[in-house]
Amino acid sequence: MTACLLKRRQVLVAGAAVLAGTTLARAHNGTVHVKIEKLAFQPAEIEARVGETIEWTNGDPFAHTATVKGGWEVTIPPGKTATHVVTADDTVDYYCRFHPNMKGRIRVAA
Repeated sequence: MTACLLKRRQVLVAGAAVLAGTTLARAHNGTVHVKIEKLAFQPAEIEARVGETIEWTNGDPFAHTATVKGGWEVTIPPGKTATHVVTADDTVDYYCRFHPNMKGRIRVAA
């Protein structure tokens, strides 16, 4: 029985390690959720399909943006959420205009 428990634990630990290493967030019910905390987009890289919604939730005490250079911009007030509906041209890098060190990436899935 001890050998069985050890194998089960090894499988669970390996599975957790694989999941922790995954960087792309996927949509749940058509919405990809991105948290903003401590001046960072979490996760920084997301994947979405055309027509899905990206929702940023700002947990910081100050405003942020999701800005695409030469493209669109979404303002996210402190403690609030803001959204963007994904288009075919949205495989982009984005950043916060107020805090340019905050960076993220959207990848449009086929």
